[in-house]
Amino acid sequence: MDIEVSLETPVEDLVEKYPEAVGFLSRHGVRCIRCGEPLWCTLGELLREDDIENPQRLLDELIEYLREK
Repeated sequence: MDIEVSLETPVEDLVEKYPEAVGFLSRHGVRCIRCGEPLWCTLGELLREDDIENPQRLLDELIEYLREK
């Protein structure tokens, strides 16, 4: 399965296309939904905002997780 996610992917698109990503990100300390709505930023912006040390590594792990689903 080809997963089309990058650091430039809008969080809203990520949540809509891959809802299982919400749980994965939450387990890694990244909240992408607030008040029941996806955040209005890119995945990369969100990871930087949440002080994720290596956003690309987390993205790679997310893609692998989504492939396994």
